[in-house]
Amino acid sequence: MLRSLLYMTAVVHFTTCADLPACQGDNKCFVCTVTGPTVIDINGQVNSVQDRCAYTLMKTTSIPGLKVHVTFQERRRKDVSFLDSVILQLEDAGVNIKLEQGGRVMLGDKEKTLTTTAQTVHGVALSKDAAGVTAKMSKGNYMMTVFFDGSTAQIHIKAPKASPPTVEGLCGNSKKFSEEKASDYSPKDCETKHTDTSNSGIDCTKMTQRCNILKDAPFSQCKSYADPQPYITACTSTLCKYPAVDGFKCQFLEAYARVCSLYNDDILKGWRAKVECCKTVALCLDRFCSANEFCGDSLTGGTRCHCRAIFASTYENTLGKTALTQQSEKKCDGSSVSVSLVGCLLEDKGIKYSDLHLFDSTCKGEMNSKTHMVTMNFDTKTKPCGTMVRLDADGNMIDRNGVIVETTREEVMDLTCPFVIPNIDIDFSLDIKITSGSSAGGEVKYTIDSGPWKYTLTMKAYTDAARTQSVTSDTILKLNQKIWFAMVADGLDSKLVALVTQSCYATNVPEASGTLRYELITNGCSNKADKTVQVENNGEGTSNYFSFNIFRFSGKSKEVYLHCQMNLCVKEGNTCAPNCSSGSRRRRSSMHKYVDEKPAVLLMSWTS
Repeated sequence: MLRSLLYMTAVVHFTTCADLPACQGDNKCFVCTVTGPTVIDINGQVNSVQDRCAYTLMKTTSIPGLKVHVTFQERRRKDVSFLDSVILQLEDAGVNIKLEQGGRVMLGDKEKTLTTTAQTVHGVALSKDAAGVTAKMSKGNYMMTVFFDGSTAQIHIKAPKASPPTVEGLCGNSKKFSEEKASDYSPKDCETKHTDTSNSGIDCTKMTQRCNILKDAPFSQCKSYADPQPYITACTSTLCKYPAVDGFKCQFLEAYARVCSLYNDDILKGWRAKVECCKTVALCLDRFCSANEFCGDSLTGGTRCHCRAIFASTYENTLGKTALTQQSEKKCDGSSVSVSLVGCLLEDKGIKYSDLHLFDSTCKGEMNSKTHMVTMNFDTKTKPCGTMVRLDADGNMIDRNGVIVETTREEVMDLTCPFVIPNIDIDFSLDIKITSGSSAGGEVKYTIDSGPWKYTLTMKAYTDAARTQSVTSDTILKLNQKIWFAMVADGLDSKLVALVTQSCYATNVPEASGTLRYELITNGCSNKADKTVQVENNGEGTSNYFSFNIFRFSGKSKEVYLHCQMNLCVKEGNTCAPNCSSGSRRRRSSMHKYVDEKPAVLLMSWTS
């Protein structure tokens, strides 16, 4: 992608149309086309729009009380703006009719449902078909038609030859952008310039050849009616600086073909098949995106709403933002937490919002049908949603939750709320004891018979890294204290088989299927979102180890149950050690030489 700004072309084209079906006999036709970042002008000149402001496109004394404005916004690149909407300002009626992408028509702040049968609204005949939306207005011998398909807007005025209309706005003089800026319809920061990374993947030579198709048959039959060069210039200047996606390979050809049809309906019949532009419907018809999105091609086929580049850049390395709703002066004490995730950013990563939940899988998000933002709410006391409680290095309490992708058990966003210890509930104890296991307090042992393998599996807890101080029934642990676990299989030949801790997770109930689930180890790898979790020697022999800082869940229940699944793997080289490289988004265990017939599941719990 090029670092230089794309100078969007603006051209206005007025022409005499002797045999034009829309302008027959003694009539004269005035045509103005805006397509993508370009407009087609009387002299075929290329002019630039360097911002994302609104402009007055057309106004004429022949049809008084009407102004046509156009708005521009960026799409996939921050430094390139495209036609986004068309606004018909009806000054006498005091209302605006806005034509948007997807074929949506807004009358003021209310959506107007249209069909192929024209409906007259304040003197404007509105209709909608598979190609787009058409608006017609007339005054005496003058008729103006505005067409918009979401990417291209085309205006033509039919007028008597003896009384041509006086046309102002960009259609009258495309060089006067500073004079025709429609401030009332422009966002405050519309003039701010943005840069973007270069796009080295664009083949300008290939795109130029594509645009030059307009010189060849069947388009050459239209040359005597309308000069194709402005459309070629518009096409080339765009596709040499912006990827040929979202229908742009055909958009400029379609715009020229529509002008030709005003002269002769039959002259270009069948042109689409000859240039591989088979669609006869608007690209994103009836797909409505939010103000921060645009509609374009989907990698899986069809179309989808994409994030606008400038909007997406404000969420660098994250999928949304967290808000703490304070209900008291004490920070986070008694407050609710809300996280807003951006729907189009989730879709960029292939994540369905319906697959998201907090630690408690019953706490899911809801998508706003207009903004496409996904919101998750929880309260650290009344609706904790699995909030985990720890201490930080300074002794402050940390309430933590996370946004989880159910299909991969991956945490995509961390939510934390700190508060000082004096502000916690007085019945909250910082002392923790392991409550399950043998009389030793911190040990569980099972005898496993799995196919050809019979062995004794032991999970034991320690308070030191050297694993010399074992946890007993009298051991008192502190919140956030690091605890080490040893997983040992006796009765196996370490040269032939390895023990793999496949998964470990915590729930607030003894059942492994509990809806509240906090991941510690997944697919043999530590939860990267929890920096306290460490796994050692996993899959290397008949014993392995892991550690983490002890925690509890918010809410009435003070019990935490740890579930660990152990698998056996026949050793061949180092194939039993899981691949936990940080570059792999979805880490997978490399265990594949032996499927354990009876994987062991160990359970240990603690309470505060």
